[in-house]
Amino acid sequence: MHTKPIARRQLLTKPPEWGFWCECWTEDLAGQCGPALLAAFDACSAAQADRWVGVALRTISPALDSYASDDAWELLYESRIETRRALLRTEPCSVSVTHAGTRITWTIRPVRFLPLARHQNAEPRPCVPGFSTRPTE
Repeated sequence: MHTKPIARRQLLTKPPEWGFWCECWTEDLAGQCGPALLAAFDACSAAQADRWVGVALRTISPALDSYASDDAWELLYESRIETRRALLRTEPCSVSVTHAGTRITWTIRPVRFLPLARHQNAEPRPCVPGFSTRPTE
């Protein structure tokens, strides 16, 4: 039973690791509602963060109007090198497309991830079943 305390001690001595915190926000440009966080992702490298945005742009581009689709493809091919260079310099960056009165913005920020206990393959805490998701409106 000494393995858990040892693992915790090792966890506390492990240094923070550099990475990137990625978010996707949507905003109603008519001002009906404020920005809403749509997705978040923790990337281990600049390349992984850049790929996350690229995959999202490729995924949504067929559903965008022609102007927004053109913007998305320009971001994927013309402006992407600028994004990658900024990330390699560990600078924050963002890219946006606007479609039908909604701005979609992906932000990427360099961060230091603290060595916390892994949440994968772990049993949920006893209090978890008491929580439920909010119904969507």
